[in-house]
Amino acid sequence: MDRAIDERGIGAAGNAGFDGTRETSARRDKVIDLSLAGPGNFVAKRGFFIELVWFFVEACFINNKLIPVSFVRVALLRAFGARIGRNCRMPHPIRVKAPWNLSVGDNCWFGVDAWIYNQTDIRIGSNVCISQGTFLTTGSHDAAGNMDLQVAPIVIEDGVWITSRCVVQMGVTIGRSALVTPQSVVHRSLEAEGVYGGNPVRFIRKRFPA
Repeated sequence: MDRAIDERGIGAAGNAGFDGTRETSARRDKVIDLSLAGPGNFVAKRGFFIELVWFFVEACFINNKLIPVSFVRVALLRAFGARIGRNCRMPHPIRVKAPWNLSVGDNCWFGVDAWIYNQTDIRIGSNVCISQGTFLTTGSHDAAGNMDLQVAPIVIEDGVWITSRCVVQMGVTIGRSALVTPQSVVHRSLEAEGVYGGNPVRFIRKRFPA
């Protein structure tokens, strides 16, 4: 009798393991067919020819470390539709996907290799510092669907400092005079005058003494 119970137990355990393996295999087989992905809510604001011209202008001038002056970058960005205020400093190579989706206030600084991946609008206030290696992206994909492109604007208010190698994701507003510490991932909107850091970003302290 004990032997029969043991055999039934072994069989039940074996079946459970088999079913668990089969279930795990089924989950592993879930793959999204990327050929079905579409533009989602993205709307192109310029035609293919303008985008192609900008591709070469960006490569030759905007993202060129042999051009150590701001006025060339500012002038070309404005020529392609960017709205850039007075006294903005861009002496280093940067990348801008779509200048027609970029608005920048006065007295802003952009560090080397800042990457503005703006499939839709990015609005930057005045007296903002975007430090080296920072990546601003207004787009992502529908990860649980068919990987359609999804876009949402980014707003960076006056006085913000985004320090080196940060990532700012789509749909985020960074409040006035907030500071983001190095290598942080900003996945949500941030209140004004705070210091934030980490991945994902969290509040650390107030920026200015009371």
